[in-house]
Amino acid sequence: MKVDDQLVDKISDLARLEFLGEEKEQIKKDLQQILGFVEKLNEVNLDQIEPLVYITDEVNILRDDVAEEHVSKEQALRNVPLRDSDYIKVPKVIKK
Repeated sequence: MKVDDQLVDKISDLARLEFLGEEKEQIKKDLQQILGFVEKLNEVNLDQIEPLVYITDEVNILRDDVAEEHVSKEQALRNVPLRDSDYIKVPKVIKK
């Protein structure tokens, strides 16, 4: 595949980027180098290699979902600077 100005313009338009002058030439060189690396990968013989779907053979290792009380309400409210009964008061962040 040949990297030319038209391809760079199309990719930059899709990516909402703008390349001018020297930048465009550098992008063309970089893209051509990337495509060269991909072509090099196509030379590797993969006939005896099976596709890798999962990294390990383990499937759905889950822990039991057990509800535990880690911090009591009193402990949580102990260092709160502003509260109203059992609730923490925070500054308003949405303005109408």
